[in-house]
Amino acid sequence: MQSSSGERTANRSTSNLRIRVLGILLGLLVLVVPVHAQEVLRVPFSGDIGTFDPDNGFEIGSLSAINNVYEGLVEYEPGSTKIVGLLARKWDVSEDGLTYTFHLVEGVKFHDGTPLDAAAVVKSLERRRDRGLVLSYFLSNVKEIRAPDDNTVVLALHSPQASLLDSLASPWGPKVISPTALEAHDDGDFATKWLNEHAVGTGPFKLAEFRRAERYTLERTGDYWGQKPFFSRIEIPVIPDISQQILKLQAGEIDVVPKNYPIAQLGNLPQDLEITAEPSMTQFSLFTKPGSPLDNPEIRRAVLTAINPVLWVKDAFGKYASISKSPYQNMMFEPKQPISFPTDFEAARAAIARHGEVTLTIGLYSAAPSYGRISDLMMAQLALIGVKATSHILPSGAAYALKGKADAPDILLTISSPDAANPDNQATAFFTKDAPANFYGRVLLEADALVDKARVLPDVAAANALYEESGHMYFNAGYFIPLVDADDVVVHVKGLKDLGLRPVYPPGNIDFGTVRR
Repeated sequence: MQSSSGERTANRSTSNLRIRVLGILLGLLVLVVPVHAQEVLRVPFSGDIGTFDPDNGFEIGSLSAINNVYEGLVEYEPGSTKIVGLLARKWDVSEDGLTYTFHLVEGVKFHDGTPLDAAAVVKSLERRRDRGLVLSYFLSNVKEIRAPDDNTVVLALHSPQASLLDSLASPWGPKVISPTALEAHDDGDFATKWLNEHAVGTGPFKLAEFRRAERYTLERTGDYWGQKPFFSRIEIPVIPDISQQILKLQAGEIDVVPKNYPIAQLGNLPQDLEITAEPSMTQFSLFTKPGSPLDNPEIRRAVLTAINPVLWVKDAFGKYASISKSPYQNMMFEPKQPISFPTDFEAARAAIARHGEVTLTIGLYSAAPSYGRISDLMMAQLALIGVKATSHILPSGAAYALKGKADAPDILLTISSPDAANPDNQATAFFTKDAPANFYGRVLLEADALVDKARVLPDVAAANALYEESGHMYFNAGYFIPLVDADDVVVHVKGLKDLGLRPVYPPGNIDFGTVRR
């Protein structure tokens, strides 16, 4: 049966309409898919998250995740050491430096819907201080924590501590956890077991998935009190091998290689990749063993001549490092008189020749590529003055067991980065008598006394002058030799902006709340 002309016209109209609708749908699909893809950021971690508990672990590579789920009273501004408010909109410090009063942001809620108030902050800070957790030391000088009203928290100190705000702003500083979650999951362990793999904070992202050794996922907080993040989801696969990270980045399977991209390859990246680099507090330095050849001032001067970082910094880091001006990182303060290395190679050769054969062993804190590059370059320089040097990678954690060991390396090459941006944090972590990372246990009481004086001074310039003087004393004694401050270098797909890198954070910790495409 044949259709009439009217029927054929109607059929063609219907067919054309269907084609047009299909075309529109396909067009919408083309538009929607890239937009959806843009809302997901894929950032690999090199290792597992030991614990997501913000009070009970010294996590390094995963700080970006923890600090986007949890928030503290204050934080460091991206790209600087300036302290700005976070959950505290402002604060006051008493004239005697013993009382800090924080005024909270209003209208904040935890991810479980619990309102943030001063009592919640007090509960979290008391958990950090009183429960013997890994990071309890951050509040060891806090005598009293109280809440005079719902929007005010007061910290009273045992003694003045000019570094308190820096400790609160530290990437490892105290965070605020939902009191509802703490109570619900306290099995006599202050919720530490549950918080290993769960989280309830106030941050711009929620912990949505924790699959140890595989991946972690963060999802944007729908009713976040602050500025809404650009990305709706952060996917974090665990990829230990840097070469695999690079291959996946080049194949478009991830968006970022956060750290350890080979320096030699940075100048020849594929066209769809780019670099974000910022100064950091990643200071490579040397600690010296008591009783080593370096205790001899003449040999030490010769060795310093050979390993002068001016001679090898570009070979090791290209343009992504600067010479350390002091045992205190360049981002902390500008010393009036930077440390200096001797430069007379002929005098250095003559000094070594007078002492006969001089051999040195260099222990490398880890197998990270930067350690190998630096040690190889230093050994080549030492050979030029007649010093025979060898290096080896220390087992994980071995650097903390070198004190008093006869077979310990003569020199430890490590990163001496503090947990906050105040010089007090650097000195009491690495230099002073009881510093936990004073790897060989060397003691210079005169320099320690200057640190003690500086610690309580509210006048920043006066305190920094004392810290600078102490730094010269540690260096001149040969106990501690700063080399270079390396930049934080992140390689990523083109178009990523505002990565929020902060100097105090370990390298590669992107701020998921600020980064955008």
